[in-house]
Amino acid sequence: MLPEGITIPIIIGAALVDSINPCVFGVLIFLITFMTTMFKNKNKMLLFGILYTLVVYLTYFLIGLGILKFTVSFGFSYIAYWIAALIALIAGLLEIKDFFWYGRGISLQIIPGAAKRIKIYTHTLARLNKKHPLLLYLATIGLGIFVVLVELPCTGAPYLAVLGILSAGNYLEGVPLLTLYNFVFILPLLVIIAITYFSVSSRKLENWRIKHRGIMRLVMGLFLIALGMLMVYTINRGGF
Repeated sequence: MLPEGITIPIIIGAALVDSINPCVFGVLIFLITFMTTMFKNKNKMLLFGILYTLVVYLTYFLIGLGILKFTVSFGFSYIAYWIAALIALIAGLLEIKDFFWYGRGISLQIIPGAAKRIKIYTHTLARLNKKHPLLLYLATIGLGIFVVLVELPCTGAPYLAVLGILSAGNYLEGVPLLTLYNFVFILPLLVIIAITYFSVSSRKLENWRIKHRGIMRLVMGLFLIALGMLMVYTINRGGF
């Protein structure tokens, strides 16, 4: 039985909205562009992309698992639910703001300075690739973990909202739902990797991202506000 206020469509919808975030797309497109230039080999680029996505999946999943375990085990479910609802509402308003005034004022974005650090990290990957390919793939694991952590301020609102709802239920029931969420979350990343592999240039993808990033923000904002209002309604009607 699912916790009050959550359905499979909500899980899937939140994961999709989370995954189409311009922050996620922008970093992945940058990394694919860099790796394509470095490798000159599509198969190696594909392997890097899949490994990176797998690391993102595992890191995101383990973060969610840790938060869920903490809130359920220590009796913070009610507080976590309220906090998640407020975060969803505030983040939703900020995302909608960016549809009209992109990047002005307060915006949900990756940690300041992280973009520069990612570029430095990729140059380190290039040096490691010259020394030994195995070192490259080991460093890719570190890169995936780092990117997830610095992207959380930009991407975490839908995830936190879902975790807040799941905390109202049983921990063991929440694990498969987290598995589903994170699987759906990485699907667009795999699609981008596949599109790039089959000869669509990363430059075209980046142009598409820039052109549609306002719409991405709007969709995410509307979804977050709807989800936040649903959570508040569930609390007020005694469903928590």
